[in-house]
Amino acid sequence: MLTDTHCHLDFDKFDPDRESVIQRAWDAGLNRILIPSLDLDSSHAAVRLADAHPNVFAAVGFHPTDLEKWRDSSIDELRALVLESSSMRLEPPKQVSPRRQGDAPALQNKLVAIGEIGLDYYWVKEPEKRAFQHEVLKKQLQLAQDVNKPVVIHMREENDAWFGQASVDLLEILSDWHQQLETEAHPLIERPGVLHSFNGNLETAQRAMSLNFYIGVTGPVTYKNADQKRQIIQQLPLTHLLIETDAPFLTPVPHRGKRNEPAFVAHIADKIAEIHMTTREQVAKSTTANAARLFGWGG
Repeated sequence: MLTDTHCHLDFDKFDPDRESVIQRAWDAGLNRILIPSLDLDSSHAAVRLADAHPNVFAAVGFHPTDLEKWRDSSIDELRALVLESSSMRLEPPKQVSPRRQGDAPALQNKLVAIGEIGLDYYWVKEPEKRAFQHEVLKKQLQLAQDVNKPVVIHMREENDAWFGQASVDLLEILSDWHQQLETEAHPLIERPGVLHSFNGNLETAQRAMSLNFYIGVTGPVTYKNADQKRQIIQQLPLTHLLIETDAPFLTPVPHRGKRNEPAFVAHIADKIAEIHMTTREQVAKSTTANAARLFGWGG
């Protein structure tokens, strides 16, 4: 079984055939899909989609490049959405084929994380706007701590560099948060989150893993010019990796140039297997177990 831990299924690019996309995912052997959010509207959309489909789950939050929509009330609105979702349970339809819908438990909490949150210095250059990103990230980390949900972290450097100020600032913020969790003996200390679609250097990945974060691997690992990325992934243990499509973006080879979709995580798993000199089955087993441990949605 494979898991796609990051897919923007609520995007309008999926409007013509969303149900078919989801069905192709189950047919390809996926057992879970996580939809992250960019703002309050997409947070509600992600939760609605998750509630409508067994084994589709949601994360809610504000992306760092969507903070023009942030209001003083936004953190309270996110909190209310989390609490409302936590009080609601979805019972999957009876007589659903396990191969078609996965082996879902009878009752599931469909909102499992806070995200996609973080820092983006690629699109945001102004110091005051970057400082605002820090402020909102810290508020959303505190929300995650309050509601006991792991976080899905976005990090993008200026000029898409492997290392830079975004890495420095993010690690400082996450380290401070880690210390808070440790002081409180908070359960999130063991599963704080994932660095989604990781594009940093080895040292950043190792530092994040020392804070118990997972590393998300996306389609670019399959690209011809991605030798440096593959070298980094080779040095990261399977016990700390998740696979994600970030669909509809970052389509892996051999579908590059087309719209990405969850079924394509198989190609990412194959590339990781090649890099680690193991099998797709072992990669699937490890990454699916990692996702279940992080998001608490069962095996």
